[in-house]
Amino acid sequence: MEKTNYNGALQTPLGSGFSKTSTSTDVIKGIDLTGKIAIVTGGYTGIGLETTKTLAAAGATVIVPARSLEKAQQNLAGITHVELEEMDLMDHTSIDRFAEKFLASGRALHLLIHNAGIMFVPLRRDSRGIESQLSTNYLAPFQLTARLWSALKKANGARVVNVSSLGHQFAPFNFEDPNFENRTYETLAGYGQSKTALNLFSLELDNRARTHNVRAYALHPGNIMGTELARDASVETFQQLGLVDEKGEFLPEFAASLKTIPQGTATTIWCATSPLLHTIGGVYCEDADIAELASDQEVSAGVKRYSLDETNAKQLWTLSEKLTGITFNVN
Repeated sequence: MEKTNYNGALQTPLGSGFSKTSTSTDVIKGIDLTGKIAIVTGGYTGIGLETTKTLAAAGATVIVPARSLEKAQQNLAGITHVELEEMDLMDHTSIDRFAEKFLASGRALHLLIHNAGIMFVPLRRDSRGIESQLSTNYLAPFQLTARLWSALKKANGARVVNVSSLGHQFAPFNFEDPNFENRTYETLAGYGQSKTALNLFSLELDNRARTHNVRAYALHPGNIMGTELARDASVETFQQLGLVDEKGEFLPEFAASLKTIPQGTATTIWCATSPLLHTIGGVYCEDADIAELASDQEVSAGVKRYSLDETNAKQLWTLSEKLTGITFNVN
C-alpha cells in the first residue's frame, strides 16, 4: 500500500535535477498541457503571473480569479489561453459564486493552484470574524477546493498545489485561539499559523483524495524579489526578522538568497507538472524538489514536523469544516 506523508515519512529529496536557481521555463521544458484546465489564484501579479504565463505557454487554459479585474486585465494583456473571473478570497460568498460559475461550465479541473496570499498585515477580520491571514491564506483555499471537488475528480488526474512558505516555521497552528480573540495579535504568528495550516491541509487532502486520482502538494517558493507580498511591511518588521540593518538595508546574506520571479515560480510548476510526483503526494517542496525535514532549532530550510503531524492534520480538517460551515466529504 502506498505510504502517506504523515509525520514526514516521505520528506526526502528525489534528486529532481533542478536547484534553487532553476526557473519555471527549465521545469516546464518538454511538458505539454494542451487540453488541461488550470485555476491560479493571484495569477496576475508576482509569481502568480509567472505561473499563469508558464502554464498557458505549455498549452493549458488558465482561469485567473481576481479581486481587481482592471489590474488583472492590464497585467494579463497579450497572454493567450487565459480567462479572467471575479473573486475576493476574503469574501466566502464570492468564492462560492466563482466556483458555481466554473462548475456550470461542465469542465474538468486538472490544476488548482492556491497562489494568492497576504502577509505583514495589521489585525483585520472577515465578515465571519476570522483573522484575515487565516481567512485568505488557508480557509479560502480549503473552501475553494471543497467547492470544486467534483471538477477535480472529473479530471481523473488532478493536482492541488498550495503555495506555502518557509514562514510556516514562525508558528504552529494554535487550536486554542486561532483567531486571536484571547491572545495578543502578532502579524508573523498569524502568517505562520496560516501557512502551517496550508501544509497540514495538503497532507490530509492528499491522503483523502488520492483514491480519486487527486494529489496535493505544499511548497516554499523562496525569498523572492519583486512581488507585492511585503507591501504592508514596516522596516521594524524586517528588522525583527533579521533581514535588514539599522538603516533598513537588506543584509548581504539575505540579499544573496533572493530569487528572481521565474526562479520563485519553479517549485509551483514542478509540483503542478513533474512526472516524478505521479505516485507521491502530501509532501512539502522547495527548490523544485521534495524538501527535507527541518531541524527543531530556529528557522531553517525544510519543513517542520508539526506542520506534517497526522493528529494536527485531522483536527484541522474538522475545525476548517466548522469555521467555513462546509462539510468537505471526499468521496
